Amino acid sequence: MTFKTEVKTYQNFIDGEWINPGSGKYHSSINPAIPEEIVGYVPLSNTNEVDEAVKAAKTAAKAWRKLSGTTRGDYLRKTADILEQRLDDVAETMTREMGKTLVEAKGETLRAIEALRYYSSEGVRAIGEVIPSNEEGAVLFTSRVPLGVVGLITPWNFPALIPAWKMAPALVYGNTVVIKPAIETTVTAIKVLECFVEAGFPPGVINLVSGRGSTVGNAICDHPDVKALSFTGSNDVGKIIATKAVQRGIKFQLEMGGKNPAIVTSDANLDLAAELVVNGSMKSSGQKCTATSRAIIIKDVYEPFREKVIQKLEEIKVGNGLEPDTYMGPVASESQFKNVLNAIKKGQEEGATITLGGNRITQPGFKDGYYIEPTLFENVSPEMSIAQEEIFGPVLALLKVNSLEEALEVANDVKYGLSATIITENLKEVLLFMNEIEAGMVRINGESTGVEVQVPFGGVKASSSQNRELGRVALDFFTSVKTITMKA
Repeated sequence: MTFKTEVKTYQNFIDGEWINPGSGKYHSSINPAIPEEIVGYVPLSNTNEVDEAVKAAKTAAKAWRKLSGTTRGDYLRKTADILEQRLDDVAETMTREMGKTLVEAKGETLRAIEALRYYSSEGVRAIGEVIPSNEEGAVLFTSRVPLGVVGLITPWNFPALIPAWKMAPALVYGNTVVIKPAIETTVTAIKVLECFVEAGFPPGVINLVSGRGSTVGNAICDHPDVKALSFTGSNDVGKIIATKAVQRGIKFQLEMGGKNPAIVTSDANLDLAAELVVNGSMKSSGQKCTATSRAIIIKDVYEPFREKVIQKLEEIKVGNGLEPDTYMGPVASESQFKNVLNAIKKGQEEGATITLGGNRITQPGFKDGYYIEPTLFENVSPEMSIAQEEIFGPVLALLKVNSLEEALEVANDVKYGLSATIITENLKEVLLFMNEIEAGMVRINGESTGVEVQVPFGGVKASSSQNRELGRVALDFFTSVKTITMKA
């Protein structure tokens, strides 16, 4: 199956208008399955566009914050309806732009719609509380006020969902936004933004500036009128953003890497365990911050579990993502392709054994795309890079341990703490895991991946700044508390 669409030149969206970049330069967004295929041309903007976008957002904020929460929510509800109508187009663009299978791309877009609808109702929920005062005749209460202009910097691996789940709460709580999507998936992000535009948001409330992080991202972070920064991406960039935000004294929210474990105990259903581990590690070619990167297995069940995993990995169909039965597509870009292959090579050099995969797929129809075989490492020790560093590719490491206590030590002995799962039918093991695992997202007999928009999302340790996203806790980040004492 192929989808032929017009190759367009896209623009920034600033103050209600589509605007060409002042540089006159554009980036070619390519299809990682067929690198010679251009999906679209997106602006390479400079700091002037960022300044224009922030000024527009600052001006628009005065009127936007005065609207009722219900009215702001209505805009999000209308946006969700429009995105639902355009689901196929957005999903097909996503598949062509970053390699995610069409099934997963549609699922992601549906979750973006869900996030918009969830936050459309937030405008009528409580934003404060009445507290008894020590003063007679006084009424003491709290309220929430928007921050102003919020800068959003989003990643390439979820180019529809993450922009939606950042923009929706920011907007419904009364902020205006300047968003910089990842340059690899800006076409998809613009198609999502077009739904906001059609929904009729007032000029300046939403602004998109496309370009490289070193130029556009830095300019957003450094702009004196940007009052908060929300970022999802690499740890290296996250540290830079955190430093800038601290120096400026503004709020920041970071969601970064993971090295997520799945613990398989002697009491696990091994068929279920193999299915969960393979899906968690290989779906989206492993390019999820919550992807299963390590399976930590009690030695009694290591061999039968290993055989089931190998069988499932061998059954994976790799393709361009557009065929209905494709399980896994290419990785998202040439740079990501090189990073994953380098990580695989390093794992071998450190002494781990490749049991399956480990190479570029070079068969006819694949040789020019950024395809990597589903890869399984064994003989992995906890200190190896393959067990410590995020790879963000279709790579799974198996580690054998003697007990659940040892498994927890190995699971926790990394700098990350985003997601973790255990597969067991033993309640005592579940309780121990829940209490001892160092992760923000804890799952029992489920994949390490996946989010629900109504609950907090985020990690601990180096995975997050620990300002949670999604659910009602988004209110904490996107607003400031105002304490009010009133006397007649």
